[in-house]
Amino acid sequence: MRIEDIPIVLGGLVLAVGAAIVWDAWGPQTFGPMRDRRRRERADVNRTGEAIAGFGIALLGVALIGRDWRYETPTVIAGTICVIIGALKNRKYFWESFMFRGAARRNKDTMPKKIGRLRIR
Repeated sequence: MRIEDIPIVLGGLVLAVGAAIVWDAWGPQTFGPMRDRRRRERADVNRTGEAIAGFGIALLGVALIGRDWRYETPTVIAGTICVIIGALKNRKYFWESFMFRGAARRNKDTMPKKIGRLRIR
């Protein structure tokens, strides 16, 4: 394998990831937890935003594959814009994923009490 082939292989991997994200957005939504143990209701993923972001990732993979291609710069710009739009459509889901990392699953009665630096059960 020559060093010139590395962007083509990476572009193929990025394109496959983008295609998988688009398939996940458009595919059947049959998987998921049967019973949710959280106290608050989860934010739903915006399927349109997920598909747009997946399409943007696929465009970035295509830009990696076509290295000295005439439309490489517009493809990268369009892919970046699609990823940003997809992230903005799912900002509520991302906010919940990053900010509520476990406190929603814990019961305050079973958590250890904190006294100074020690935790006592």
